[in-house]
Amino acid sequence: MLEIFAAVAETGSFAGGARATGLSAPSVTRGISALEDRLGARLFTRTTRVVRLTDVGQSYLEDVRNILADLQAADDLASGTAAHPTGLLRITAPVEFGHLHVAPILADFLDAYPDVSVDFMTVDRVVNLAEEGIDVAVRIGDLPPSGLMAMRVGYQRRVVCGSPDYLVAHGVPATPQDLQHHKIIAISGITPKTEWRFGKDRDHVVRLKPRLSVSGVSAGLTLARRGWGLTHALSYQIGPDVQAGTLQTVLEPYEPAPLPVHLVHQEGRRVTARLRCFLDFARERLRHAPVLNG
Repeated sequence: MLEIFAAVAETGSFAGGARATGLSAPSVTRGISALEDRLGARLFTRTTRVVRLTDVGQSYLEDVRNILADLQAADDLASGTAAHPTGLLRITAPVEFGHLHVAPILADFLDAYPDVSVDFMTVDRVVNLAEEGIDVAVRIGDLPPSGLMAMRVGYQRRVVCGSPDYLVAHGVPATPQDLQHHKIIAISGITPKTEWRFGKDRDHVVRLKPRLSVSGVSAGLTLARRGWGLTHALSYQIGPDVQAGTLQTVLEPYEPAPLPVHLVHQEGRRVTARLRCFLDFARERLRHAPVLNG
């Protein structure tokens, strides 16, 4: 019954739940009705076109996912598949970091574990793991208090960078205040006023009025490579450029404290074999990646 409920919740329809569980649609509908009758609570609101979780249903789904994960882990141990992981793993990471550094790990992981499949979501927002059914997330930055287990795999520097040609033509800034005399590429695209913070505690504030603002890191770095001006980035985003000599960092002594990079997953739930294998696999790859430790 719980598997039926989770399948309907995740697919957003009784037909989708039926396909996911291998049951007929009428069987799934009857199963959900029986579950709601037993609980004395409405779990879904139904229209002719869509099925949505109620507030009670959303809360219940979080508990059900934990229960199903525990059952799967128990089944793995009993059947011996703990050493041979199977099933679907849902992973999320920031867009740019996911494309550059997580996707290659996933390809190698899937080759190493052919009975595991992966649903990989890259998105620049903090995903609620329980609500969205995510097994593990890559997080860059300090973690607020939460019910998550975190495994640190490296760190990221917040850097100012520009092309060698630009720095030859306009000079290398010696202090953060010198940025007020440089052409600045702001990666924001929203406000004309930008504050860049420096120092280990980020307490040295430089207020800038850039003539150029962009909404994406890729565009900002493209303009910096062309020698238009200086921009802000995380060290992993410019690693290949620094190695190739197309960008170089400035103001290193004034950089803020590095940002930690973690793999996070839900606390209090038994880790499935596939999740445990992925955590071990990804941890080793990321901890040895120069871009996360240099």
